[in-house]
Amino acid sequence: MVSPPGVGLDVGGVTRRLRDRGNPRGLRGLKRSWRRHWQLYLLILVPIAYFVIFKYIPMANAIIAFKDYNVVDGVWGSDWAGTKHFERFFNNPMFWPVLRNTFVLSAYVVLASFPIPIILALALNEVRLRFFKNTVQMVTYAPYFISTVVVVSMTILFLSPRLGIAGHVTQFFGLGSIDFLSDPDFFRHIYVFSDIWQTMGYSAVIYLAALAGIDPTLYEAARVDGASRWQKIRNVDLPGILPTAMIVLVLGVGNVMAIGFEKAYLLQNSLNISQSEIIATYTYKVGLLSADFSQAAAIGLFNGVINLGLLLGVNAIVKRLTGNGLW
Repeated sequence: MVSPPGVGLDVGGVTRRLRDRGNPRGLRGLKRSWRRHWQLYLLILVPIAYFVIFKYIPMANAIIAFKDYNVVDGVWGSDWAGTKHFERFFNNPMFWPVLRNTFVLSAYVVLASFPIPIILALALNEVRLRFFKNTVQMVTYAPYFISTVVVVSMTILFLSPRLGIAGHVTQFFGLGSIDFLSDPDFFRHIYVFSDIWQTMGYSAVIYLAALAGIDPTLYEAARVDGASRWQKIRNVDLPGILPTAMIVLVLGVGNVMAIGFEKAYLLQNSLNISQSEIIATYTYKVGLLSADFSQAAAIGLFNGVINLGLLLGVNAIVKRLTGNGLW
C-alpha cells in the first residue's frame, strides 16, 4: 500500500491506540504520576481524610430528620417518621418569622459587605506611599483575627446606653440615652456593620491579589492614551477583578441561609428577638436546649437544601451574564 506524499502510515501507533482502549492510558498515567510525585499525594491524603471523616460520613446521620430519633435505639434503630418533622416546622408559627429574619439579615450582609472590600482594595491599589498603605492594611486586616465573642463584647460596651461611647454621643446631641441593643430595628444594622468592620480587610486582600495579576501593559496603554485615574479604575481595574468578584458573590449568596450563629446568638436578647431569631439560633434552641434532635435535623436539612438551590441558581445566572462561575 502506497501512502500519499507527506503522509506516513503509522501502523504501530494505530496498534498502540487500539491496545490502549483495553488498558486505559489514564490508569497507567496515574501509576506513573504516583511514582514521580508520591510525596505530594501523601500530603493531600490528610485534607481528603479530614473531609471524608468529618464532613461526608456525618452526612449519613441526616437520616434522623426522617425518624423519631431517641438515644437508646440510635440513629438507624429509631422508628421511621417520614416527613413529619418537616411538616411540624412548616406549620409552626415561628416558620415564616424565622425564615424571613434569616433571609433578610443574610441578604443585607451580602449586599452591604460585597462592595466595601472592592472599594478598599481599589483605594489601596492607588496609594503610592508604602508606609501609609501598609498601615491601613494592617489596621483593616487585624480585626479578622479577633474572636467573635470579643467583637460582640466590644460592640456591647460601645453601644451601652450608660457607659458606651455611643450613649455619650447621643446625649451630647440631645437625643437622650438610646439602648441600641434592645431595639429590634437596630439589630440588623449592628450585626452587619460589625461584620463588615471585622472582615473587610481580609476580603480586600483577595481583590488586591487579583489587581496584582492584571497585565502591566494595560496600565501603560491607559497612561499613553491619557486616561485619568478614575478612567483607569473603570476600564482596567474593575474588568480585571470582575471574575474574582463574581466568584466571591456566588459564594456569598450560596451562604445566604447559613448566617453565622455565634454573633446572632450573643447579640440576641428578649427585646430584639423579633428580628434576631434566625434559623441557626432556632435550631440550637430546638436541638440542644429542647433535645428535639429530629426536628433540629429537619430544620438544618431544609436550610441546607435552600442554600444549595441558591448556590446553583446564582452560579448559573452569573455564568450566563459574565461567563464566570464556580464551574
